[in-house]
Amino acid sequence: MGTPKALLLFDGEPLIVRVVATLRRLFAEIVVVAAPGQSLPSMPATLVRDEVEHQGPVAGIYYGLRATAGDPSFVTSCDSAFLNVNLIAHLVSEIPGHDVVVPHWQGRYQPLHAVYRRSVSPLLAEQLARGELRPVYLFDRVRTRRIDEEEIRRFDPDGASFFNMNTPEDYAEAQRRWSHVRQPPRPEPNASIQCTVELFGAARVLAHTREVSLRLPAGATFSEVYAALAAELPVLVGKVIDPDRVRLIDGFACNVNGLDFIRTPTATVNPGDNIIILSADAGG
Repeated sequence: MGTPKALLLFDGEPLIVRVVATLRRLFAEIVVVAAPGQSLPSMPATLVRDEVEHQGPVAGIYYGLRATAGDPSFVTSCDSAFLNVNLIAHLVSEIPGHDVVVPHWQGRYQPLHAVYRRSVSPLLAEQLARGELRPVYLFDRVRTRRIDEEEIRRFDPDGASFFNMNTPEDYAEAQRRWSHVRQPPRPEPNASIQCTVELFGAARVLAHTREVSLRLPAGATFSEVYAALAAELPVLVGKVIDPDRVRLIDGFACNVNGLDFIRTPTATVNPGDNIIILSADAGG
């Protein structure tokens, strides 16, 4: 790239700041692993540094896991401009019974968009000692849940989550893509709209389903989403949806399109919105 990728300006702020802000929507604890002497802006995150330079992503994962209090942890790189909260939440939800949950996209594992238990740290330390600097060497030695393309596309149809910036041309392409992502479609007057609600964690267990498609009047608010969802899945009332059916109960959160958490039920739904209901206290 010719300049530190973490400091590339993206939508008016350093990319690393945007990555941290996105992850804070899901996780209470964020750890940033930097190179020795690397300069980074102030962020609401714990900063640790590689103890040895030029050991690649295995070292970054190892030092990061070693510094975390929560378990498991989602790991990503500083140039992941298009993190998808829906996909990340799904990866975390698949960790029970496994040590690693890793996407497999276009014939390659994506170890820097994966979930790891802290218990794999000793194996990573052994890899570093042997000079095995590729994370994929770990996957055959632990209980690995591979997430294939068909499953990924339910959350991220184009695989934008795995778009990295390694050249100035990549940076320009990322800027172009973001200019489209940030402009949501507007509902047509007097038309109905359709959206999808995906459930995770306790909500999915209670409902015995992953997702529900809802048709709402144009200009509908999230209060109307919750009311329609309650009508479709009454079992959620009082446990996920407040008994008044116009808001979520404490302990649950609503995210739209992997970009923003909805904190007011009067916010407006857009056609085609992908809405996710998940536990608000997810950690890692």
